[in-house]
Amino acid sequence: MSRFHLPAVLTHAQAMATVQQLTNAFKASPQLQVDASALQQFDSSALAVLLAGMRQAQSLGGQMQVVGLPARARNLAQVYGLAEVLPLPSVTA
Repeated sequence: MSRFHLPAVLTHAQAMATVQQLTNAFKASPQLQVDASALQQFDSSALAVLLAGMRQAQSLGGQMQVVGLPARARNLAQVYGLAEVLPLPSVTA
């Protein structure tokens, strides 16, 4: 499984370019692990990028796994009802 690293800053301004990079990564390898551990400054656009990646993986018959998602981003996904939709690893307390 190949790995794609999200940038430290992922807001609306960077979203389209990141989606394009993610799309290119899926074309190279439809089995992709998306490493979100570098995310420091983000908004809901980061979740939109992950959703776009998930759709891309599905369209190619591939698989996407998200690792290292910061707690704030996970909380944002829960607020928007996306925590169960996105391929996020489960968190144990």
